[in-house]
Amino acid sequence: MTQGKKYGVLVLAILAAGGLRLPFERSLTNDLQAANLLPRKLEMRTGEKIGQTFSAVSLGGLRTLIATLLNLRAFSFFSEQKWVDVEDTFDVIVDLAPRTRYYWDTGSWHQAYNAASYYLYESEIPPLRRKLAWRESILKGQAFLERGIRNNPDDPKLYEGLGVLLSDSNKIAAFSSPNEAYEKSYEAFMAAVETGNARGYAKRAALYSLARVPGREMDALALANEIRKENPRLPPTVLGLLYTLNYHEDPAQDVLTLADSIFPNRKIAYEILGNQWMRTRDYFPVDGIARVMPLLEKELGVSEEDSVLKVKLLSPMNPDEGR
Repeated sequence: MTQGKKYGVLVLAILAAGGLRLPFERSLTNDLQAANLLPRKLEMRTGEKIGQTFSAVSLGGLRTLIATLLNLRAFSFFSEQKWVDVEDTFDVIVDLAPRTRYYWDTGSWHQAYNAASYYLYESEIPPLRRKLAWRESILKGQAFLERGIRNNPDDPKLYEGLGVLLSDSNKIAAFSSPNEAYEKSYEAFMAAVETGNARGYAKRAALYSLARVPGREMDALALANEIRKENPRLPPTVLGLLYTLNYHEDPAQDVLTLADSIFPNRKIAYEILGNQWMRTRDYFPVDGIARVMPLLEKELGVSEEDSVLKVKLLSPMNPDEGR
């Protein structure tokens, strides 16, 4: 047999072996992808964006490396404030590495915070276009995080990131329905809790959002009592909400007795409730605070002129203010 014929036979043997292995490997690949142990096949739109690297990256082994290099490129675009390029680059990055939380977090952060702040304060952009671009960037950041959650439904930190964005009174709640934003924020934080791997603050953050939704006061009180039962050492915001939510349930009760049942002492009650009264931009409930503050101030020797109730309060955040 000639040398050429030997190579021909070898090639045919390899092709035949490959044909026999193909159904097995396809089945194995599907199983691994279903278990999130192997990345999904790239969509063609990603291949179009990264051009000649598509053939190599499709093999799988280079996807993480290419995503890392593109992340460095995205940082350069961020430094140069090229926000469209940042957005496009992160779209490719998450297609290459859809299971890497960092890329979803960072891509959303660039849109909802960095790009949004740039547009809001960029004086060279006409005012109307500036506000529209600000809102669009925040919504893009939200949509990017939601896409990340769909790709990683068991990742608590992505839910937490969405909850933080939705509950920020300077973001979505500033230009859409605050009630709807806080309701969705509560749902996001509770989804994080339900994964079983959320950080310790997630349930408290869910309470902070739910307490700001009119009509959900009783649900918020039940959640606050649950948190109190789990951990008696509570931060000031939870204590303040326990007061206002309990008062909302029964406005006829004695306010000093209620305060004594929640706060370590009346000085702390005065400080916490006074702070909650002035946090108007956060939309926290203030039920019963105006009734108890004069009594606490009288007991603590606060003059009428220095009363917390006489402090000029800030209006809820408005993107048009001072812009």
